[in-house]
Amino acid sequence: MSNEEKTYRYTLDGQEIELTFGKYAGQANSSVFVQCGGTAVLVMATMSSKAREGIDFFPLLVDYEEKLYAVGRVPGSFQRREGRGSENAILSGRLIDRSIRPLFPNGFRNDVQVVAYVMSSDQQVQPDVLAMVGASAALATSNIPFSGPVAGVRVGRLDGEWIINPTFSEIEESDIDLVVAGTADAVMMVEAGINIVPEEEVLDAIAVGWDAVKELCEWQDQIIKAIGKPKLNVSNVELEPRLVSFLDGYMDRMATVMQNPNKQERSSAVESLNGEISAALAALPEGNELRALVLANPKLVADGLYWIEKKTLRKLVAEKGVRIDGRKLNEVRAISVEVGILPRTHGTGLFRRGQTQVLSVATLGSTGDAQKIDSIDPITSKRYMHHYNFPGFSVGEVKPQRGPGRREIGHGALAERAILPVLPSAVDFPYALRVVSEVLESNGSTSMASTCGSTLALMDAGVPLKAPVAGIAMGLIKEGERFAVLTDIQGIEDHLGDMDFKVAGTKEGITALQMDIKIHGISLEIMETALEQARQARLFILDKMTAVMPEPRSEMSPYAPRIITLKINPDKIGALIGPGGKNIKKIVEETGVKIDIDDDGSVFITTSDAEAARKATAAVGRFTREAEIGGIYKGKVTRLMNFGAFVEIMPGKEGLVHISQLAPERVAKVEDVLKVGDDVVVKVVEIDNQGRVNLTIKGVNAEEKQKIGV
Repeated sequence: MSNEEKTYRYTLDGQEIELTFGKYAGQANSSVFVQCGGTAVLVMATMSSKAREGIDFFPLLVDYEEKLYAVGRVPGSFQRREGRGSENAILSGRLIDRSIRPLFPNGFRNDVQVVAYVMSSDQQVQPDVLAMVGASAALATSNIPFSGPVAGVRVGRLDGEWIINPTFSEIEESDIDLVVAGTADAVMMVEAGINIVPEEEVLDAIAVGWDAVKELCEWQDQIIKAIGKPKLNVSNVELEPRLVSFLDGYMDRMATVMQNPNKQERSSAVESLNGEISAALAALPEGNELRALVLANPKLVADGLYWIEKKTLRKLVAEKGVRIDGRKLNEVRAISVEVGILPRTHGTGLFRRGQTQVLSVATLGSTGDAQKIDSIDPITSKRYMHHYNFPGFSVGEVKPQRGPGRREIGHGALAERAILPVLPSAVDFPYALRVVSEVLESNGSTSMASTCGSTLALMDAGVPLKAPVAGIAMGLIKEGERFAVLTDIQGIEDHLGDMDFKVAGTKEGITALQMDIKIHGISLEIMETALEQARQARLFILDKMTAVMPEPRSEMSPYAPRIITLKINPDKIGALIGPGGKNIKKIVEETGVKIDIDDDGSVFITTSDAEAARKATAAVGRFTREAEIGGIYKGKVTRLMNFGAFVEIMPGKEGLVHISQLAPERVAKVEDVLKVGDDVVVKVVEIDNQGRVNLTIKGVNAEEKQKIGV
């Protein structure tokens, strides 16, 4: 392809998508400018000139960057420039990575980087699916060896009708937010947040999305024929046949040592047998061709050992229906559940499934503790946060304790999406909620264990969830046309298998799912089987959880804050806050409570001290009360005029006592009966149409004074 500018357009479900090649970033292997409506994404694909030496993985890097100028906003950071990518940007980058990674050749070791810049956003068209199409188009038209094209679309549903690539506002009203990516032949990746929808309807959504994906792939095929570059020739890496023949002799022994439910014991036994195999290769006679090969290329031995482990596991499952820990294909590992473990936290849930153990801890905060989001999306805050930590000790490894990586953010976001549909509304339960899931031990599916632990922790904290949520991870072994779906996969079944399909939900339906595969796509038949097995497993796990925690606690922890919600006239917000925040600061300093105010006049008082709450409530009332005709108030004289005195009857609100209303007898001068600073009891006799308040002192009788404690 030359650098000649080319533009192609396609209308998908009423929206025109435009791809422009050859105009920008001419030194990348390929670039494409993707536009739909007022949203535009520039995607570049670049490949290193040489393979990276000494690695056994494909070095693919996907960066998705949100430019705040895309929405005309200056970054909120101290440096006023974009820093580390937002959570949304990281998740969008993962969507692209998971969609394209399986489509590169086996053994390809050149560095490949895909960079997507979101350069314009109309706050309607969602840019992540445009970036997915752009990444495929850039790779597919470049010389980078990529067996695409692939495409991704978002699927929503409004009033029973499916929508392809719904806008931000439409997805807010939809009961399904599902992203599906695939080729013209198979589904590659699925990610979804779902509002408790049955499996068959979710499968329908995937099928609808895949139909749209196939349209976009066919469009890209036409573009590739017109401007695509010849691909770099990469020979498919096959294991040396003589080494395969040698390793076949150890297959039965490998099957024996691998069939152990204990991860550490199995790893130790496999490592010991691998050492024996390596020693046997080194001990081959002088002049043996296989010996010469492995001595010349030690990596060949490592590749061979990986091959025999993978071949053994897959053969056991596909041919014999046997899993290495002795379980049936649809069997869940042993489960244990505990709650209320940590004495001073607001809620805790300990969930163990086999050798995966996660401790989830819930914290309740005020509405002001909601997370502020500085990204290009219309969503600016969220009240529920799930944070997932995966330390090295959980898998018996030494690893520096640093901030969360992309994997931790992705797993936390999935568990967060799983719980969102069952949370009470902010009106019914005005708390910000944070759950931290600490992975203490890992042997597969920690994100789904975190989902189960989160449900337990929130229920233990007294959060009135609409229903408990559980999650399970499904795996796949596919050999030719034969396949086996595995329920509750262990780490090794994920590592050596073809799919990691996580499904979370209630007894009534799905709330979140995520599917990643390592092969070139799967059929809807496989997905249907996986969803049904996942449903059965989810019901089994929910029974175990509800046996320990049948419903949320009726009382929150004594250490959890209580939130009192008051409603004031929005016009009184300024009076409550006071000049420079004077009034609100005074209440907080005197009572120790935390106060948050919404623009609609909602006032949230957060404290665990009942007396402090009472005082703060009274103080808010004093600053925001409306004067009423006939109301009796104790006020302070603020100004004296020749025609009367002004009295502050509530913070920031004054009324006039005319000289004729100062006393029963005639008063010659106001100064004869009052001075500034005097406390007086007054009654409101009139409020005119401009809001001015007229007061009386002489019209207040002894009984009325007594009512207000004077």
